[in-house]
Amino acid sequence: MESTDKALELPTNFTQRVLIAVLRPADSPRLNGVDPLHVQRLADVLASLPPILVHRPTMRIVDGSHRVAAAALKGQDAVEVHYFDGPEKDAFLRSVSANIAHGLPLSTADRKAAAERILRSHPDLSDRTVATCAGLDPKTVAAVRRSSTVDSPRSNTRTGSDGREHPLDRTLERLRAAELMTSRPELPLRAVAQQSGLSLGTAHDVRRRLQRGETPVPSRRRGKAPEDRPADTGSAPAAPADREPAPAEPGRPAAGRPTAGGRPATGGRSRTPLETLRNLAADPSLRQSESGRHFLRWLHTHFVVDEAWRQQAGAVPPHCTATVAELALQCSHTWRRFAEDLTSRRLTDMGPAGTVRPAPTSRN
Repeated sequence: MESTDKALELPTNFTQRVLIAVLRPADSPRLNGVDPLHVQRLADVLASLPPILVHRPTMRIVDGSHRVAAAALKGQDAVEVHYFDGPEKDAFLRSVSANIAHGLPLSTADRKAAAERILRSHPDLSDRTVATCAGLDPKTVAAVRRSSTVDSPRSNTRTGSDGREHPLDRTLERLRAAELMTSRPELPLRAVAQQSGLSLGTAHDVRRRLQRGETPVPSRRRGKAPEDRPADTGSAPAAPADREPAPAEPGRPAAGRPTAGGRPATGGRSRTPLETLRNLAADPSLRQSESGRHFLRWLHTHFVVDEAWRQQAGAVPPHCTATVAELALQCSHTWRRFAEDLTSRRLTDMGPAGTVRPAPTSRN
């Protein structure tokens, strides 16, 4: 037997005739309000018009102000009503969507003003969702968002038209993909996308950026420009170049070769730390030995770029900042000693005129 509650449910097309006097004026997206000429046109075909939409808890008109005015013009005191039972803040969304779908078209100014208001009441909605609702291009909505909500708190997620939350900032996922590409270059791109949580298209973008020697995260996400500016890691020292630099002129150090102070001389294009790390991971002398593979895994674990620590900095509570800062400085000192040791070993291994001494051979 059917339950009582289910038997009392109303059909989705249920309408009710309601007195115009009890209806509250619409919170309309139309900047110029009701158009008298359109009301007159509707009055001529009033019998064929669909029911209006009303927010039941407040009895405010959601869609149908012109139809109500047309009914009043014809001397009617009631109209057929469909009810909307959702939250009051969603009533405006329904109003905009309904006015886009039928009736007197909204002007571009009406649509932009509606989009701005929706962004204020629903800041987590994606640009595409708001654009669909307001009848605009997603790029236009993005421009409205930038100009109208600069000082408002920004969420790291957007709710799409599928109702699911999608993260805006994919920095960590991009860094993870870059790590997989450098440590396991044989891994298919689809597997990289799956393991890092990126879409296949974004994984393609990360690979192209690494191939161009850029960081895997676009500068607009890092708040820096230009895009090809090398990122400071703040931790891992740069590795030696793959090729031996050209011979230096007398009295001048070669480009990329350490000077007496242990710093490489400037010259040529600077490689990003991630590009250097990728080249290291592809070095056969490291990949083909157990100790080399262990070193690469260790290096990837301790490798830090600006985007990574910035993502974590907000998690440090105020009373822990001094302690964490001290740990960071201790780690930086350790990395410096590591760099100085490697530089010293490299200079020791170099013979006259910068030639590398051959490794000692074992005697039988």
